[in-house]
Amino acid sequence: MLRYTAIAAAILAAAYVVVCALLYLGQRDLLYFPQGTRVTAAQTDFTLRRGADVQLRGWQVHPGRDKVLLYFGGNAEDLRSARAQLQAALPDHSVYLLAYRGYGASDGTPSETALVGDAVALYDHVRAMQPQAQIAVLGRSLGSGVASQLAARRAVSRLALVTPFDSLVSAAQAHYPWAPVRWLLRDRYDSARALRVYRGPLLILRAGRDQVVPPSSTDALLEALPQHPTMVAFAQADHNDISDDPAYMEALQAFLR
Repeated sequence: MLRYTAIAAAILAAAYVVVCALLYLGQRDLLYFPQGTRVTAAQTDFTLRRGADVQLRGWQVHPGRDKVLLYFGGNAEDLRSARAQLQAALPDHSVYLLAYRGYGASDGTPSETALVGDAVALYDHVRAMQPQAQIAVLGRSLGSGVASQLAARRAVSRLALVTPFDSLVSAAQAHYPWAPVRWLLRDRYDSARALRVYRGPLLILRAGRDQVVPPSSTDALLEALPQHPTMVAFAQADHNDISDDPAYMEALQAFLR
């Protein structure tokens, strides 16, 4: 009996190791979903070159305004919907929506290092064109992690985070409680740590029925912040439809005014 128990335990342990190895090897396929976002370069209206081999593409609305908003979307988001919404709601802002690597018509492969570096490059590009502009940043879901890292590295006039998490480790652990996520995850997006140095105006928009970012992860971010943000909760919204509520854009308009 003991022999069979030991064999069964060894099989289970081996299976666990195999599953964890598969998670590690395929983690970016579980995090980044560009397939439904792809468009042609002709469907975009600005290009940001990153090195010799990578061109990033995206959309700009209301060019030349003194106020600028940089938008970073979710991990499966087609930015054209946000583009139309922000174009209508923020006529006094130039808005840049940059497709992540591998998304939209952008070249390359997404990773935290690449996406954060690209966000900084976009900021620097806009700052070079408009030295006196006020540059605000809006990040949604995965984009909240990108936006938080940018706010830690550059002078951001205002920062708005939609359905944010404290870190991707925390959010992923809730979905894979049996896995050693802390040791497996390469792209960590530690927003709580990044925002320790940010002291500007901060807006948090959270969904009451979010099944993607656990409430505990957003709560942990709020607790880690060095300042008290403006926080708006949408009790009936879920992770994906929060922007459908008219109060969502009203909150952004009031914050960015």
